Amino acid sequence: MTNRIQLPLTVRVLAAKQAAAFLEDISGMNAVVVATEDGFDIASAMKTGDAARIAALASSISAISAVVSQEASLGADKCVTIDTHDGFAVVYSAPRKDARLVIIAIASGQAILGQVAYRASQFAKDLADA
Repeated sequence: MTNRIQLPLTVRVLAAKQAAAFLEDISGMNAVVVATEDGFDIASAMKTGDAARIAALASSISAISAVVSQEASLGADKCVTIDTHDGFAVVYSAPRKDARLVIIAIASGQAILGQVAYRASQFAKDLADA
């Protein structure tokens, strides 16, 4: 199986640079992955984990979010937060005209949820607008 989405090189470069900066700038970050809605890794910055596997998970989480949003008549899905005892993950949708992208940011409990959510939201907006 191959990724059929042909994103412009500028978008791929932006995704890679912002993922790396996100991981470095916020204390407690473990992984930042940008994926297509069908689960292909577009860009990633990792301290732990497997980018391809995380991209697939982000895709599934985003799909569930979209269905829940639609069934509950809440409008387009935007973000999902998974909070655990040892950390959290935030998944943001970044819809573009040429593709629907998904960002997943995984952090330890040392990270600040609001800070990670804000950064992921800005990242999604930048990707959507690029």
